[in-house]
Amino acid sequence: MHPHRAPVFLTSVATFAKQHRLALAMAGGVLAVALLGTGAVFAGSALAPDGDADPVAVTAPTPTPTPTADPARPVPAAAAPASRIRTCSVADRAADGRLANLQAQVMNAATGEVLYDRGGTTSSRTASVMKVLTSAAALAVLGPDHRATTTVVKGAEPGSVVLVGGGDVTLSRTPSGTETVYPGAAHLDELARQVRDAWAADPSNPPLTKLVLDASFFSGDEWEPSWEIAERELGYMSNITALMVDGDRDDPGSNTSWRSPDPVGRAGDAFAGELGGISVIERGTAPAGAQQLGQVASPTVAQLVDKALVVSDNTVAEMLARLVAIETGSGNTFTAINAGVLQGLAAYGLDTTGITVVDGSGLSDNNAVPPSYLTRLFVKINAREAHLGVIMDGLPVSGQRGSLSYSDRFSGDSAVADGAVFAKTGWIDSGYTLSGVVHAQDGATLTFAIYALGDVSDDTKQAIDILTTGFFLCGDNLSNR
Repeated sequence: MHPHRAPVFLTSVATFAKQHRLALAMAGGVLAVALLGTGAVFAGSALAPDGDADPVAVTAPTPTPTPTADPARPVPAAAAPASRIRTCSVADRAADGRLANLQAQVMNAATGEVLYDRGGTTSSRTASVMKVLTSAAALAVLGPDHRATTTVVKGAEPGSVVLVGGGDVTLSRTPSGTETVYPGAAHLDELARQVRDAWAADPSNPPLTKLVLDASFFSGDEWEPSWEIAERELGYMSNITALMVDGDRDDPGSNTSWRSPDPVGRAGDAFAGELGGISVIERGTAPAGAQQLGQVASPTVAQLVDKALVVSDNTVAEMLARLVAIETGSGNTFTAINAGVLQGLAAYGLDTTGITVVDGSGLSDNNAVPPSYLTRLFVKINAREAHLGVIMDGLPVSGQRGSLSYSDRFSGDSAVADGAVFAKTGWIDSGYTLSGVVHAQDGATLTFAIYALGDVSDDTKQAIDILTTGFFLCGDNLSNR
């Protein structure tokens, strides 16, 4: 600094300090805070820019240790998102005493969320809802286009032929062109025509005089021991044999008609009449490698499924179950049905634990299926997975089709759900059931199963319809309370 200018400079500083005393005080405070905040980290370099002063020791801060999980202490999982609170209750409908011992489950088909559950995981008898499982197994194992065949072959004795049943319960003794309860059924007169033509084509053949009946494709009991014999007498079920005509009905045009104790004999008598000249009819089996003289085929599995579902045809359902058991290699008796149907259902990837299949029709009290299986299977049916669209198309529809269009179903206040419920009905002495799909009022698609078991009466059907209508009205807002 120049010696002559020092006084002037000092005077100027003093004057500036007087004029800006407040500002300088504030600046000094800020500087003090800054120095305290930074500590002594920069003190060494500030006081000895040339390295002349001793540097001030700097202590580095101790790092905070990273916490580690105690392996012995479980770590809680992330909380599941809370489901919405639903407010539409069907409690009053479900409390109807006509429902006896109620089991039910409802699922949102789009989300898979169970909205309503009353004993839904308990396996119980299904009545005719069992036909849904039978149909699903048949579609998986046999396919929708499969047909059962009835053949005639040359017998071991001169002048004899063998009528070989292939499990077609729809084969008809009515004239070709006649419409029976089974659309697309084959007719015995056509089969007899083929046989006569083939027989006449070989001049060495003697006249036809003997008919052998081969029903060995099915074996074991013809009547499931747990069935009530009244089902046959009232015309709801036939003995189950591999050879019969018109489901063994007295009246081929009536769904409900008395059935005989000998379906095979009735079929043989009818065919002998079509052939003509037959003097002997007996039971037996076809010779190995025998010449085929004629063959006719049943309606397709898809057509049979429709019949089994829409009017709950028991005999057709048993036909399908037995064909499934045979095709899967499980056997050809009633006792083989369980393994066969379960093997068929495995194709859909659903857990079949707890399911017992005693028959294909659902007449037995010993069948056992949880409602929860049906709600899940109907999600796939509604989505038309694989060939399951055949079932969706065959279901009765409230107020419009099949067993849900009768005058005592979805009547009165329940008529609001007409056309919105696609479901299989069921009825045996010990319970009424209904299971299928509801297109709810709010646009949601629900799958459901209702079992009303125990001390039931005919008006239990109306109580089931009232509860189902509650599901329709609530839709996705259905409360489980």
